Formats: sequence, C-alpha cells, structure tokens
Amino acid sequence: MHHPRSSILVVALGLLVSSSGLALAQSASPRGPAASPAVNPAFPTSGSPSAPGSPIAIDAVGPLTWRRVATDGSDVPGAREDHTLTVDPAATAAWLFGGRDGGRAHGDLWRLDLLTDRWQRLDPPGDRPAARFGHTATWLPDVGLVVFGGQAGATFFDDLWAFDPASGAWSALPGEGRRPEARYGTCAVLAPDGRLWISHGFTASGRFGDTRAWDPETGRWTVETPRDGAAPVDRCLHDCVWTPDGRLLLYGGQTDGVPALGDLWALDVTGGRWRRQEAPMPGARRLYGLATEGAATAWLFGGADDRDRPLGDLWRLDLATLAWSPASLSDGSPQPGPRFGATLIADPARGRLLLFGGEGREGRTADLWVLSAVP
Repeated sequence: MHHPRSSILVVALGLLVSSSGLALAQSASPRGPAASPAVNPAFPTSGSPSAPGSPIAIDAVGPLTWRRVATDGSDVPGAREDHTLTVDPAATAAWLFGGRDGGRAHGDLWRLDLLTDRWQRLDPPGDRPAARFGHTATWLPDVGLVVFGGQAGATFFDDLWAFDPASGAWSALPGEGRRPEARYGTCAVLAPDGRLWISHGFTASGRFGDTRAWDPETGRWTVETPRDGAAPVDRCLHDCVWTPDGRLLLYGGQTDGVPALGDLWALDVTGGRWRRQEAPMPGARRLYGLATEGAATAWLFGGADDRDRPLGDLWRLDLATLAWSPASLSDGSPQPGPRFGATLIADPARGRLLLFGGEGREGRTADLWVLSAVP
C-alpha cells in the first residue's frame, strides 16, 4: 500500500475549518456545562470585532493579495504540519492544536487573536489529549473545540476531547455506541443536524470508507455509511464540507497505490447514497488546506499532487453550484510557497483568509499569511 512520502504519514486539513480540541470540565452531561458569560482572564479580548452578522465577502472587491504576518520576535508556535486551526463562533480567535515536526508529535495549544494576529500559548491544568497529528478539530456549539482521532508514532487514537475557553480546561468526551475505529487523516465537520460527522481515514491496518456521526446531546456514535450504490474509494488525507442543501461533500485525498485523488463526491443524507460529481478543476491532491466562508463558499489551498510535489494554488468553490474558480490574485505581490499539511481558515468578519504552517520544498514552516482584497 502506498504511504505518503514513504514514512508514517499525517493528516489533512482541516476542515472545514480545521482546528484544535475542546474539552469541557468534568460534567455528568456529555455536552458539558454551558459557556460562562464571564470573561476568562486567560483569554483576554483585544477590542470589538467586526459584527459576525455582517461578514465581508473575501473576494467581493476584486483581486486578492497575500501578506506575511511579521512576528517581531514574539512567542509563536514552532514549525509543523498536520495540525489543526479552528475559528471560534465569535470570530475573535483561532485555536491551534498538535501537528508534527518530523517524527515528533506536538500536543501544544495556542490561541491566535484575530484582532491583532498575535499568538498566545496556553497551558491548561488537568488532563489533556496526548500529542498527535492527523486529528480533526471542530467547533461545536455549547461544547467548544472538539478534537477527534489522530496519530503519534505507531499509536492511532479514537478518543474525543474538548477544550472550553470559558473554564480554560480540557475534558474527555464520551464516545458510546458505534464508535469509529482509531484513525488519522479522516475529515470532520459539524452537520446541520448538530452532530459531528466524520468520513474515511487510515490506520496501519488499512484505509477506511465508513461515515459516522457523534451526537453531543447523547455522547453516542452512529453509523451513517450508505448500504447501497457507488461510494468513494477508501482513503485518507482528504477533507469534507456541507453544502447549503444538506449534502456531505468529500474531495481528493489518497488511497492504496494512488498518491493523490482528484474525485469529488456528495452524500445525499436523506436518500442515503453517494453520488460522484464532475471532476473538479483543481485536480488530484492530498493534505490541502480547506476553509469555509459562511455556508456558501469554500476555499482550497495547496496540498501535494500525484507526484508528491507541493502545490501553492488557491481555488474558490461555490457550495451551491459546485463550480470551481481560481482565485484572482494581484500581480507582483508576495505569496506563500507551495506546501502541504498547512491549515487554512476564513475570517469573514475581517474579509480575509489565514494560512499557517505546512511543509514545502524547504521543509516545515511556522509562517502565518493573510489573504485579503487589495486596498
């Protein structure tokens, strides 16, 4: 079986908004306590953000330009790939968790202030998830930043953790019912029904083709894999997102003997069938960065192609029509180098995308880039 880059591999994106884990303080309820309205001094605010109810379309006013964020010697996360970066619903911060640098898995947690673009390392007390890469991280309402799965060395995980910024602590979440096998390189996304859905993935025993959902109300997993019809080949290192009409969209990744896939599939949850869509314009790739801008648009950056070459292109996907278009970039502006295993997030309150980390031709990076409209 082909294993990316002929070494123990890593996991992809993220998601739909890729991110870090969320754990709630001890609670009899699987959902945990509701977030306190009080401000936790461990997570200071920097001012009033743009109103999340009035987002700025990232490409609404013409060409876009990249800008590298200067760190000025401040404390920043180390170089890594296969980490997660997730935006909170208030659009004031993004949460970085885990990843890897060569054979070393990270277990650190960072907060990126979206108002100042400055990092803050956190050291929550008590239990916490083990260091890992290739996990998923998704923000769930009334729960927080939820981390699932991943890998560290020869160990694969099937656990669920949540980090609650209000309490400043991690907590393990229940995972009863039809719990997924341990895996890395799966995709995870919050569904319209309020559940956390995952699909496909990998362990040393092979790749998966199943789809599962976790209910934060009950703490139970259910199997959502269609029983009939065509289906995406078993894979890992892909991502998924929901369309406005309630379909689970899955793109690319890697499977046995194929370093990068270029197929696009949509799961009709009501009808219980996968349907293959027209081949997307971006082409075959794995470990790309994916971010969603509201419910209407997804953005895709980079990844690795079917010849293991890092990519640096940027694409826009209309989630209603499934039409792809290359981003319109301003001439002569600096751009992030081609890379895979990076994270891409949308910050629509300020009309921009942010890209962090990944591995390119010169190795792993810890750079932070902002994409926004030309002034």
